[in-house]
Amino acid sequence: MSEPRWLIYGAYGYTGTLVAEEAVRRGHRPLLAGRAVEKLAPLAARLGLDDVAVGLEDQAALVRALEGVDLVFHAAGPFVHTSAPMIRACLAAGASYLDVTGEIPVFQNTFAHDAEARERGVSLISGVGFDVVPTDCLACHVAEQVPGAVELELTIAATALQPSAGTTRTMLEELPAGGLVRRAGRLVPVPLGEGLRRVRFPHGERWVMPIPWGDLETAYRSTGIPNVTTYLECRPEQLRWLRLGAAIGRRLLAVPPLRRLALAAASRVRGPSEQARRTRRSYVWARAVDAAGRAAEAWLVTAEGYQFTALSGVRCVERTLAERPRGALTPAQAFGPDLVLEIDATRRYDRVHLRLPP
Repeated sequence: MSEPRWLIYGAYGYTGTLVAEEAVRRGHRPLLAGRAVEKLAPLAARLGLDDVAVGLEDQAALVRALEGVDLVFHAAGPFVHTSAPMIRACLAAGASYLDVTGEIPVFQNTFAHDAEARERGVSLISGVGFDVVPTDCLACHVAEQVPGAVELELTIAATALQPSAGTTRTMLEELPAGGLVRRAGRLVPVPLGEGLRRVRFPHGERWVMPIPWGDLETAYRSTGIPNVTTYLECRPEQLRWLRLGAAIGRRLLAVPPLRRLALAAASRVRGPSEQARRTRRSYVWARAVDAAGRAAEAWLVTAEGYQFTALSGVRCVERTLAERPRGALTPAQAFGPDLVLEIDATRRYDRVHLRLPP
């Protein structure tokens, strides 16, 4: 039997390149793909891999490019624009689909194709990188310790945040949406920055603020907990400037020429250096609470976000090809809450309370 064949789309982007390099390091030979042959060919030559240039707008050509492909690792963002055509092509070609999105609308669209994915016998797993793999796994871990939990909190902190060009473009795309939390199973808008609080991490207490991470969809689907709040580390002195920047940004991005200029500038942003990826650490906290006040909380210490994404992304490819889960799934649904512990440099710490302090 021949080895399963898989493809990285958006391979010459910052994240796609890291995933391609990690795949080769682990003995894989993925097919590299993207729309720009002038960017694709040098990467393929450097890594000794085959490549195919194809755009997402030509669905027929995209499906033809996926002939004989068992799985697509989709790394071309912003995923709110690129994920849907690739999912359609994967379903048509009978290929599984993985991506590294953190965008709520993308998760919603992925989960909407669950029945079709099961019928086709393929996996649709969005969010196989940072932050979703750590937070999804930690959410399921604390939820298992508190059956019937009604509230879930998830927080991310990092020694430094340095987004890539793709992440910066996504942040600009999402800026007009403002804040969100999940209450009684529904997404509810909240003012940006409302709910600033302190959370204890292994490296000390940190201020955090609610941010509408994709976990508002994934953790809710994985755990069924009806009230979910997701946070990001943010110092109080940064909050005023963040709110001001968001207000100005919403107005500017509503003007098409200015929006194009902002997205073009974002495309020139560079992600963290190799040294930063190898030396920085990321921290995740989760707490589940039931109606009686019984709670469980846990922490993860893991690799820098982009480093984690390369490691986790290839690991999820390996497990998908080996285990063949079916349907539209979160990472923890597909591979269990201990998936995150398979990633190098990851440690988990736990604490269970009989009752929350008053």
